[in-house]
Order: sequence, then structure tokens, then C-alpha cells
Amino acid sequence: MMECIVHFDVVHPNQVKELRGLIMLEAGKAPTEADFLSMFKDMGYELRLSDKEKLVFTPLNANADYKEIRIRKLDTGEDSYVEDRNLKSVISNLLPPQSKPL
Repeated sequence: MMECIVHFDVVHPNQVKELRGLIMLEAGKAPTEADFLSMFKDMGYELRLSDKEKLVFTPLNANADYKEIRIRKLDTGEDSYVEDRNLKSVISNLLPPQSKPL
């Protein structure tokens, strides 16, 4: 098992709070949507994944005091994932939508 520290922002109407959470994973595995939702639920956030590409979650309760939660960084102690949106955009525009066998 390995620890994955999840760095995220809770976006309130007039401020953004930077928080962290913890997910335990099997070595070499990446967190899934269910892992994120479970971690957030344990922290008291009832959410749904609203943008899979940008890892943005929105509250299930319309009366929540925050607008959304955005994951900024995943840190496993070895490799850390920080989304580079510009690089991702360039790569997605250069690569064909799906690879075809020759």
C-alpha cells in the first residue's frame, strides 16, 4: 500500500481554501473517481464529479457554502501529478483521436 496525498482547493464565494486529503492505494495504482468521492465523503463533502478532465467536483447539496472543489496535485511521494493544461491541449490536438493498427 502507498499513500497518495491529494492537494485540492475548496472554492467559496469570497475565498479559496487550500486543503489536503489522503487516499491509500495499491502500489503503482492511480486514484479512481470512487477513491476521490470516498475521501471527500470522509471529510464531510458530498460531491459529484462534474469535470473529469480538470478533476472538478461540485456539491450534491445546492445549499452548500462552497461552489466547487478542484484537485490541484496528487503526491505519492515518488511521482507527483500536476496537470499541465496547456501541454494537455497541445498533445490532444496533435494526436489522432484513437490509434489504428497499421
